Amino acid sequence: MGDIAAFAPRLIDAIVVLAVVEGLALALYHRATGRGLAPVDYLWHLLSGLALMLALRRSVGDGFDAVALGWLAAAGVLHAVELRRRWLQRRAAAVR
Repeated sequence: MGDIAAFAPRLIDAIVVLAVVEGLALALYHRATGRGLAPVDYLWHLLSGLALMLALRRSVGDGFDAVALGWLAAAGVLHAVELRRRWLQRRAAAVR
């Protein structure tokens, strides 16, 4: 159990780095080719997921505290922004 607890923060760090690299690669691909998802279509999901991973990272490393709670709150706010954005897009499309 101790080995897993010692390894978990590094694994979470690696996943965070991979998520950021993936987001950048998708943005660069879209910019270069005009194909694939536009960054605005995944940015809020990516950011809310990163905030959740950072909350987990903080909790695994230092226990659950105000910083971890802040990351969870940030994830919730980012998710709400994405939901509102999509809601408004659908409403605008329905009016057309």
